[in-house]
Amino acid sequence: MTALAFLLGLVVGSFLNVCIHRWPRGESVIAPRSRCPACDRQIAWHDNIPTLSYIVLRGRCRSCGAAISPRYLVVELATAVLLALAVLEFGTGLVAFKVALLAALLTILFFTDLEHFVLPDQVTLSGLLAGVALSPFVPLRAGIAQVGCDLLGLYPAPWAVSLIESLASALVFGGGLYVMGEIFYRLRGVEGLGFGDVKLVAMLAAFQGSSEALLVLLAACLLATLYGTAAVLSGRQQWRSPLPLGSYLAFAGIAASFCADDILNRYWDLVLE
Repeated sequence: MTALAFLLGLVVGSFLNVCIHRWPRGESVIAPRSRCPACDRQIAWHDNIPTLSYIVLRGRCRSCGAAISPRYLVVELATAVLLALAVLEFGTGLVAFKVALLAALLTILFFTDLEHFVLPDQVTLSGLLAGVALSPFVPLRAGIAQVGCDLLGLYPAPWAVSLIESLASALVFGGGLYVMGEIFYRLRGVEGLGFGDVKLVAMLAAFQGSSEALLVLLAACLLATLYGTAAVLSGRQQWRSPLPLGSYLAFAGIAASFCADDILNRYWDLVLE
């Protein structure tokens, strides 16, 4: 099943490449068929086999010989590895499906923000809805919803607590980030956060709950700070140069899908010792 997941991931990755290329440009991912960005010639089916065609053609268009971005190969292989890891780690049930879905959505967002500073609504808003819809069936770690229920003396079923956790986490983290962005803008007159980042954080919180969302947010900010500082010190960027925060959030979100439980369990073991 892991091998099958890897092969399926190559196919899914091929579609993700279409989304990454077209959605920031406002184009449909359904039609027309794939074309070479350089010569606009339609790509034949045998030149559009995931990964294999890229290797056979040595990363070039058969018609005009123009170089094809290595991002296409990277996305296909990365998606294949992530789907294989989801099956290897979580089996073939709903948990693996949820992890694989989130990884696919975040892969799109990682590259669209990295290349275009765009986080498409097609991904963030549909991902937000998917995270909420899956929460009753794949329970989230107890967090702000459990605290709220305890304070109010409510004892709903576990699936209901998970649903509340998903909704409340999306509202708290998305809303909190929006307020922080507005305060920064009012004080400095500069937009520090895009609204796409707010929707992405809300999506992550809906999928992962408050504990994991906080871990992802902290990790992403740390990574962005370290990279930004290094880039400024090396002279490659200036202090006011924009950073694709969405890419850091997506990377941290993918990593958290596989290792957040271990990190959080270890943290609580240390706190409660």
